[in-house]
Amino acid sequence: MEFTHNQVLELMSDYGKMDILWLDGGWVKRRTKDEINRSYSQRIGESPSGFITSRVVNQDIRMDELVAEARQKQPGLIVVDRAVYGKNQNYLTPENRVPDTPLPYPWESCIISGGGWSFTPGAKYMSGREAVHLLVDIVAKGGNLLLNVAPGPDGAWQQGAYDLLGEMGAWITVNGPAIYESRPIAPYTDGKIRMTSQKDGSVFFVYLADDNETVMPKEIRVTSHRPAESARVTLLGASAPLTWRAEGDGFVVAIPVSVRVKAPCRYAWAIKVSQLR
Repeated sequence: MEFTHNQVLELMSDYGKMDILWLDGGWVKRRTKDEINRSYSQRIGESPSGFITSRVVNQDIRMDELVAEARQKQPGLIVVDRAVYGKNQNYLTPENRVPDTPLPYPWESCIISGGGWSFTPGAKYMSGREAVHLLVDIVAKGGNLLLNVAPGPDGAWQQGAYDLLGEMGAWITVNGPAIYESRPIAPYTDGKIRMTSQKDGSVFFVYLADDNETVMPKEIRVTSHRPAESARVTLLGASAPLTWRAEGDGFVVAIPVSVRVKAPCRYAWAIKVSQLR
């Protein structure tokens, strides 16, 4: 759905508190003549036949003015101008991909959960394992996950979407402390481990299970960090502290049989360390 300048301001005025103005279409912007010429030259150079399938659009939607007026009506408004870097872009949105490493600015991966961005009959949704691993990998690199679920003509989701979100919800119910309000901590990944931290100094080491790993391993090994001698090491979803031993610059956590056979969740398990050395 497209909105005019005045319609956007109406939305900012008459519908209560707004947190985000998310503008899809970062290619829509004002371009100078030199910018247009450079864009055409680049496209011609990238086309083996010299044939260009689309034109470069010069469309000034007065973004600076729009954002300033919107923020007057909604103080603290976050604006996402998609792919146009600048003052009107509070964070960037890699689409259907996850960066290999953390980015130097706020970011959020926009990922299709099944089918397409809009409703797709008979869509095949990602598995609960894929979704949980995706979430953990993104958060460990300092990003947010926007998971797209497209409603049908009647406003309902397909059963695959309900099943997927149910699995994600069950996992987050156990492991929320490793996700919500967390911060990245270098080196972010350690083999099958992803790590996050909290303001209180606690650090979480999330083990991503392989497809065939339905039972927790006997030991979980971390090579990049070691707990302090007085640290408490636990598994989210289990109350008893775990035993661990130092190994090189890292540590190895022993998982009791009682926990292994009755793990608190599926797909990924989070070790919490109250304090690093």
